[in-house]
Amino acid sequence: MSAALQMTAFALALLSTLFLLLATCTDCWMVNADDSLEVSHKCRGLWRECVTNMQDGVRTCDQYDSILADHPVKIMVTRTLLIAADLLAGLALITLLLGLDCIKFLKEDPHIKLKMCYMAGVILGIGSILGLVGSVWYAVDVYVERVMLVSHNIFLGVHYDFGWSCWLGMAGSTGCLMASILLTCCLY
Repeated sequence: MSAALQMTAFALALLSTLFLLLATCTDCWMVNADDSLEVSHKCRGLWRECVTNMQDGVRTCDQYDSILADHPVKIMVTRTLLIAADLLAGLALITLLLGLDCIKFLKEDPHIKLKMCYMAGVILGIGSILGLVGSVWYAVDVYVERVMLVSHNIFLGVHYDFGWSCWLGMAGSTGCLMASILLTCCLY
């Protein structure tokens, strides 16, 4: 039972960490959500903004000036929290891999291996909270920005909705949280 639970938690943590990494690296956190016929599809991410021409499929991207340049708070906070979540999830994966019963590392001391799995669960839990806060922060800021424009009857020609990268960040963080719960609560 313990080995099956460990492998389930490892598979979930691995998939969720990949989702978090993809969310951090991709550039579709906000997408244009107009109902009118559009000739282009716009995505904004944490690192750049991309426009895809719908007629010929040509995609062009504009990198943000610099990582250290002045950016909106939502981009800076989300970058920081997601990078921290990625690093913690990676550390937790390595710790969990070494703590699995099927790995021969420290095979003679199962108590330490169990503690390593527990520690991996704690690290995953911290990383998942950081990832959730970053993803939800960004989503709430996009929503508030849209509501403020609508409430003041301001139409800029384009309004943005949550992109698939934002959803991927939330899914990855939630998966890490579930793996953390499996490792910290259910393993004992």
